[in-house]
Amino acid sequence: MKSINRRRFLSLSALAGASAVVPQMIGSKSAMASPVDEAEKKIVTRKLGKTGMEIPILSMGVMRADNPAVVRAAYNAGLTHFDTAYAYQHGKNEEMLGVFFKDKDRSTFTIATKVKPNFQSDNFEQEYEELLNTSLRRLQMNYVDIFYAHAIDDTDALDDPRLLKMLKKFKAEGKIRHIGFSTHANKPSQIDDAIATGIYEVCLVSYNFKLDILPELNAAIQRGVEAGMGFVAMKSMAGGVEDAGAQSKVNGAACLRWVWNNPNITTAIPGFTSFDLLDSCLEAAHSPKLGESDVKYLAGLKEKEMLYCQNCGNCVKQCSKHLPVPDIMRAYMYNYGYKYPALSKETLTELAVAGNACSGCEKCTVTHCPSGFNVAGKIAAITPIVDVPSHFLA
Repeated sequence: MKSINRRRFLSLSALAGASAVVPQMIGSKSAMASPVDEAEKKIVTRKLGKTGMEIPILSMGVMRADNPAVVRAAYNAGLTHFDTAYAYQHGKNEEMLGVFFKDKDRSTFTIATKVKPNFQSDNFEQEYEELLNTSLRRLQMNYVDIFYAHAIDDTDALDDPRLLKMLKKFKAEGKIRHIGFSTHANKPSQIDDAIATGIYEVCLVSYNFKLDILPELNAAIQRGVEAGMGFVAMKSMAGGVEDAGAQSKVNGAACLRWVWNNPNITTAIPGFTSFDLLDSCLEAAHSPKLGESDVKYLAGLKEKEMLYCQNCGNCVKQCSKHLPVPDIMRAYMYNYGYKYPALSKETLTELAVAGNACSGCEKCTVTHCPSGFNVAGKIAAITPIVDVPSHFLA
């Protein structure tokens, strides 16, 4: 039994024993508070831009989670915001949340989901609406609190007239409460583009201590906040491991405290999949102030090669085949950092990356990576996964 359950079991057992011999004192808050109540500290909340939502600084990224017991533990521990997407686990992720939340008071939680727009579609509007409707059916909900246009990387995508039309339509029909977008690349310019449209209320942004563009990104986030936009952080743990060989796990609590040190970040959505990982995140949420030891620890990792790709795009310009190298590096992180090979294959398959993507290249032309990656080596280590039968990757 994992630690979070064990502690609560012992607390409940102690309470049950005490209740047999100690009379209940009606009207006394302290007397009525159980050991469990005392143990569960209040998590700090922040407002999410102009949405009116106020949520805990710690939320749950449900992408990799497939155990509803972990969702239950997070919910019972005071987490109220849960983030999923149409594509996660081929829809099973949304279905799991739908089953878990179907009997819960809708005012006690908020849900975000994401759908990636297919701008190449000749039937964009109908397809995009059907994808959202599918997500709502899976979630067994009439609406989601935040709907993100998923994985927007191109700087001219956020103001696509078809996308804007559908997002406004979804909100007018009550299917979504707030409009957002998620981005891994070109983040400062994406934020400025979103501000210019006047309709985006939330930005889900990759944000961690490893980013080389922090001054530019923080300035853009400040501009977004001044315009009423709320910010949610993802990829806060920079891949989850300290080294390229994935031998040591990163100190997630320190990473989260670093994120929360920026008051413009409302919440973070770490993707914990076990009770132990949830415990680590709760530890940070209950003591969110960035300490000297955290600063020293993260400084020691700043120049160290990890698994997080900066998504700067320099590699794409250098690659003679113009491969989507940042996305391939993300697939590498999913497999070797997150231990999620199925998502790695899914990512590469969606990009139509072949298992022998670098065939024909005698020497790699990608010679400089700001993160220090051996790009050719990482590509060779991950792209063959597309040829592995999916049932071996579950």
